[in-house]
Amino acid sequence: MHGYRDVPDAYINRIETAVPPNDVQDTMLRFARSQLRDDPRRQAIFSRMAERSGIEHRFSCLRPVDDPDSEALDEGGLFRRGAFPGTGTRMGLFEAHAPALALEAIGKLDLGADLKSVTHLIVASCTGFSAPGIDLEIVARCGLLPSVERTMIGFMGCYAAINALKLARHIVRSEPDAKVLCVNIELCTLHLKETTDLERLLTFCLWGDGCAASLVTAEPGGLRLDRFKALLAADARDLMTWSVRDDGFDMVLSGRVPKAIDGVLRHEAGAVLNGRRPDEIDLWAVHPGGRSVLDAVSDALDLPADALEASRAVLRENGNMSSATVMFVLERMLREPKGLIGSAMAFGPGLTAETMLFETAG
Repeated sequence: MHGYRDVPDAYINRIETAVPPNDVQDTMLRFARSQLRDDPRRQAIFSRMAERSGIEHRFSCLRPVDDPDSEALDEGGLFRRGAFPGTGTRMGLFEAHAPALALEAIGKLDLGADLKSVTHLIVASCTGFSAPGIDLEIVARCGLLPSVERTMIGFMGCYAAINALKLARHIVRSEPDAKVLCVNIELCTLHLKETTDLERLLTFCLWGDGCAASLVTAEPGGLRLDRFKALLAADARDLMTWSVRDDGFDMVLSGRVPKAIDGVLRHEAGAVLNGRRPDEIDLWAVHPGGRSVLDAVSDALDLPADALEASRAVLRENGNMSSATVMFVLERMLREPKGLIGSAMAFGPGLTAETMLFETAG
């Protein structure tokens, strides 16, 4: 008979983040308004909604053109009015820009020689694909051992970071000596579209590029990963979708998403919080899918006005960076005192909510 072995806890020991140098918020809003120039009423609606978005900055790997009369939005001239690039060109841009941003975030972890001790690499992305892909680029450029175990989490959208952490926890609990490097890399702005659809324009004006790198091990310190719970909103499958088209990836984000999130959280709050009341949770790391999404979570759980300030700050400073975003929020939780209980959650296609409980471990 095999002897009993204690199952170790898993901890996010470190999180580091990176964004490209190009702030494109003003350029993107100007472009979106120009798409509605023949309809002043809808243009005014767009401007009003954009002002209420809670977003002040978004960053892109594309270098914007400052001239408002230019036919091209980017200095490379790839995004030119009436001739936006196809999916192949956009994937080429992902291959060109994603590795450098990923390496910037990983470098900030300051692992040094410890990179050689990384046993597992998990990469999550839904904005670009190639093979051999970014996972092997990271192995080569960071000097990871060729034998490192690699897993790609693809096309799961904004909640993929929680699934990456869930997988990292499983690995550490089964292999206590494992050192798992998780990378969430998203270049959302590559999928800009020319459209006069108001809802789609408002959706695109959420997106920014960003990367988060984290280290998960059994070594106490950082954030202890506790329980995970996945939720699927009933009759909401088509409210949030992410599809590959000839002209890039097409995101549909219905204005009914906040109501669906409100409904599922009101019904499942006990399961998400493992029997705790919301007022027994000290920290909230909610994926800022948009201001209305954060408002829906706050209303559903009856949270204090400042409970989601970390999420609102990340939204304000970076917009929605898909799977990387909730990691930007969790990075702020690493600065909190030891012994606090936290709840993290992110939402994506399905409509799916992936949730996690954690504890600050100092």
